[in-house]
Amino acid sequence: MSLELEHECPRCEGKQTFWRTASMELHLGEKTKWRCPECDYGFIRINDEADIDSSRIDA
Repeated sequence: MSLELEHECPRCEGKQTFWRTASMELHLGEKTKWRCPECDYGFIRINDEADIDSSRIDA
């Protein structure tokens, strides 16, 4: 898996290059944390499908 991901950042209001900060294998699939280097916004992606805003939870 790549260390970079092009993704829409709601704080920067545009596409940014997010960096993978952590990953682990769960029973649901791979959980990956991504962080925007510009504003520190983060989200979690499980199995490359579901995006979860990690700025609202302690993940």
